[in-house]
Amino acid sequence: MTAPRDTEDELTISEFGRRAGLSHKALRLYDVSGLLAPVRVDPVNGYRRYAVSQLERARRISVMRQLDMPLSTIAEVLAGTDAEGLIRLDRWWAAEQATNEARKATLEYLRDRLLRQAGPGLPERPVLTREVLETKVASIRADTDQQSLIGVIVSSTMQILAHLGQAGADLPGTSWVIYHGAVTPESEATVEVCVPFTGLVDPAGPIAIRVEPAHSEAYCTITKDECAYPRIMLAYDLVEDWVRRSGRPTTGPPREVYHPGFQHLPGSAPAVDIAQPIEGQP
Repeated sequence: MTAPRDTEDELTISEFGRRAGLSHKALRLYDVSGLLAPVRVDPVNGYRRYAVSQLERARRISVMRQLDMPLSTIAEVLAGTDAEGLIRLDRWWAAEQATNEARKATLEYLRDRLLRQAGPGLPERPVLTREVLETKVASIRADTDQQSLIGVIVSSTMQILAHLGQAGADLPGTSWVIYHGAVTPESEATVEVCVPFTGLVDPAGPIAIRVEPAHSEAYCTITKDECAYPRIMLAYDLVEDWVRRSGRPTTGPPREVYHPGFQHLPGSAPAVDIAQPIEGQP
């Protein structure tokens, strides 16, 4: 059986795929995922028909897939206006760049270990304690594994900052990530990206507004270069060992507290506090 002839404003899947640069398999996947459904499917023979006006959307999908963008992110980019899509695109790309930088640092750590150099270790530093005041924060919780962690942190922080900026909130410039479980290369856990602020802000979408209770915490400071996995785990070891020796029970999950202007700091600058909430002194 041959395919029926095109109507004036419709294309067969073959013609549409050729003009959009997409295979039949890709078009069927985008149909099932809801990204790009045909305008008409013949109820008798199942032939898919696409409108000429869908070519621009199809080409955008094709370009984003060449960037290895997940289908869920493509759906977000295409969901609203072009201006909204640009914001989502820039947020995703910033997360991708941060992830690539983290992977590069991890590669250098492994290379140094294989070369048996002493560099990748973490020089000794003190573990200190401090009192943290009650703080209002905007936060996003997400499940992630180690490979996606940096991207989740960057994109969530950008989303929160945009929301707080639109609401006119005052920002101290810091942020932190709370680890509600162990994030590893093999398993996911929940992380919570928190940005403190002052002012009146309503929750929106995944962004919650809550109060971080006052607490004591033990912490050590690391440089921006020392932030990369697995080197950062040595700082966690320092804090955990100190807490165990001190005999002071923990009162919450560990966290990474990023100093103001973290993204602009040089690699050798103190940039992050690895912190563990603990019971206060009697």
